[in-house]
Formats: sequence, structure tokens, C-alpha cells
Amino acid sequence: MPFRFGVITATHGRQAVIAVRIRLRDGREETGYAAEALGAKWFDKNPALSDEANHHQLRKAIELAGEAYLSAAPSTAFGLFAEHYRSHLDASAAIGLNPLVASYGPALLDRAVFDALCRLLGMSFYEATRRNLAGIGPHPIVPELVGFDFGSFLETLRPATTIDLRHTVGLADPITRADQSERVDDGLPETLEEVVSTYGNRYFKVKVSGNEAADLDRLARIAAVLDRSPDPYFLTLDGNEQYETAEAVLDLLERMGRDKKLRRLLASMLYLEQPIKRAAALSQPVTALSALTPVIIDESDGELASFPQARALGYRGVSSKACKGFYKSLLNLARCRVWNMDGGDRYFMSAEDLTCEPGVALQQDLALVNLLGLTHVERNAHHFIDGFDGRPPAEAEAWRRANPDLYGVRDGRVRLAISDGRLEIGSLDCAGFGSGVVPDLDATEAMPTADWPPNGVPA
Repeated sequence: MPFRFGVITATHGRQAVIAVRIRLRDGREETGYAAEALGAKWFDKNPALSDEANHHQLRKAIELAGEAYLSAAPSTAFGLFAEHYRSHLDASAAIGLNPLVASYGPALLDRAVFDALCRLLGMSFYEATRRNLAGIGPHPIVPELVGFDFGSFLETLRPATTIDLRHTVGLADPITRADQSERVDDGLPETLEEVVSTYGNRYFKVKVSGNEAADLDRLARIAAVLDRSPDPYFLTLDGNEQYETAEAVLDLLERMGRDKKLRRLLASMLYLEQPIKRAAALSQPVTALSALTPVIIDESDGELASFPQARALGYRGVSSKACKGFYKSLLNLARCRVWNMDGGDRYFMSAEDLTCEPGVALQQDLALVNLLGLTHVERNAHHFIDGFDGRPPAEAEAWRRANPDLYGVRDGRVRLAISDGRLEIGSLDCAGFGSGVVPDLDATEAMPTADWPPNGVPA
């Protein structure tokens, strides 16, 4: 199924798969893995760039990070990230890569490095993080956390064995059968009605387009489906940078509040995600908007300094995305702990990552947000890509055997096993970063060199 968000409608998926070999001081070696979707028009929404040019940007970020890490002196896993953080951003900026694109490279390498360390020591991501085997500690890249007790903080993190799945309703998604002119008929639910009846979701994420009249009409149709349930449901709105000002978003929320058809939906809303365009989001206050509903940053979370900047403007939260870096997520959670020391929960993190494909990418992101203590996660790629579509059946079966709680067989295909709107994730507590399976690299194309500048656009 096509999926529309922001300025793009995605019709296919491609991911980068990374293998990294590490050596400890005692000579022991191990290989670790990471995977992440190559997303167009999210990291960089410049309309002059083609989708393939966006992919080349991300490949370039991997190349730059790889060159830096391979030439580095021996260090801890966290040290590799922290000691190259600023120089990598600077090298990326010098060739026109914004901080969000730049972060993609270290995000993949850092996960693969830590996966290798976990596999080598026979520890799960959970245990290795709680014991701080990465060596996370105060560092100049996060000056406000100087003196913070990372050891005690990490020991408090407790993973769960289930997590609620927050189904994303894209801008092109059919709400009811009446919205469909044709069907895919692959055995998966296609309309929001069918998703609710098949999966039993209680958590939803709804994209808005910035066209107020169209958004209000569509929200009313969505509410008509969700309001059928006598049980509570929970909803987040994603603005996807579609608004110029906080005032425009405030007007949308106020109009929602005056519409009786949207009363329950509005009361069920948890927070609003990145409504304002990146260029303006961190230059104007959102205090009045946050008084109605908490507002978080997502695309604006390009640098480690972004969350504190957003907080000063009235934002209350930030997304965790494995593609932005798992160390960033842990550091942002530490900030929330410090800022909430008065006993409140004003500042928080959310789990937002639509495009994690089943296997390494999905499981590493789930393991991360689970350890952060987040109880629901945006998830949809399993649906729009149809499980392990495009991968060898033997590889899909290997993941099913290793994670029988997370995957099941339906219509002869290995797919996520969603029951009562939840995922069972106890099997992620295995040796490695959420996955003990070795990806079939022989069935994966070699990554092409990132032509530069991409698409003929000057850097």
C-alpha cells in the first residue's frame, strides 16, 4: 500500500544493513549488525532533491562516519560516538548535509558496535546498558549533564515484556471501505476500520496535512470509527512540519474543540508532534500551544543541543528514533530525569519510528524504546511492506524461530504477531542488541558509493 506523510507518498522501501567488526584489548573479536530504512523527504525535505539523492545523502553520512570510526584510536563504545560527534557534524555540514542526515551514519555504526559488544560478551542490550558497558558518562557534548550519575541512572531502567503498538493513519490511508476504489487483497487489513477489528489497537497516530478544512473533515471521519469503541483509546497528532507558525496550529486545535464530532478524539489526545516547519520551529515559542496539549520535536531534533533549545520555547518532549542515535535517546531521557526532579512528568520522550522493517531495524528500535520505559510505539512498516517482503524466506523463518513471541505465520508469510493491540517482546532479551540472528548479507546488494554532490545539486 502507498503511504503518504508530509510531502511524499512512499510506494517502496529500501534499507541499509551494516556489519561492523570490533576487537577488544584482549584480542577477542566479534561482528555486530544494524539496519535502518533509507527514507526520502524526511531527513532532508528539499524538493530539489530526488528520492535517490536523499538516499545518497544518507549513504554519504554512513561513509563519513565509517571513515572517522575506522581511523579512531581505541575507545569505549560511547567514546567512539562522543569523541567524533562534533567533527562528524562539521564534516557533514561542509558538504551540505544537515544534522539530521549526518546523525544517520553514527546512529547505524553505534548500534552495530554495541551489538558486537553484546554478542561478544553474551549479554543482552538491556543488561549491557544497565551495566553501562558502553562507558556512557559526562562529556562536553552534553554540558548540562556534567556531574550526572549515569551509572545509577542506567541501573534504574527496566524493560517490559510487552508494548502497545500505535498504528499510524497516513494521509492517503482509507478510513472505511467507502474510501477505496481498489484493494491490495494481501490478507492484511487495509482500512482503519479493518485495522481496529483485526489488531485491536488502542493507540493511534494521525497525520495532518496543514490544510485545515481537509484535516477537520478527515479527523471527523477517523473519530467516527474510533468512537465506536466503548473502551478508551489514545491518539497523537503528527504535523510533519506542515505549519508555518504556532498560531496556525493553535487555530486548528481550537476549531477541533468547537466540533462536537471531535470532542472525544480531542480528549483522547496525548501530544502533538512537530507541527512547525524545521526552519522556524526553534525560533518561536509554543507556550500557548503547549497549554492546550504537549508539543514535541521530531525533525527539529537534529543536534544534541536541540531538545534544550526546544524546552526553552515551551516544547515538552522529544521523539526517540533509532535513526537519530540510541545514545541521543539515552541522553535525552537523562535530561528528562533532571528536569523532572521536582517529582512531575512535565518533560517526556515518545517512540516515533514508522519505517522500521522487521528484523534487525525493528527489533533494535523496540529494544531501545522499551528500555527507555516507553509503553507505546509508532509502528507501521510491517504493514505497508508486508512483513519480510523482499527478503529470503529462510531469513524470515530464522527470525521467527528466534522471536516466536514477536512473529507468527499468517497466510504462509512471517509477519508481526499483533494481539490486543500489543507486541510481545520478551525474546528481545537475548545476546545482542535486540536480535541474535545474523542477517543474510549474501542476499543484500552492496551499497553503492554515494555520488557527490547528489542529483547535480550543489552542496
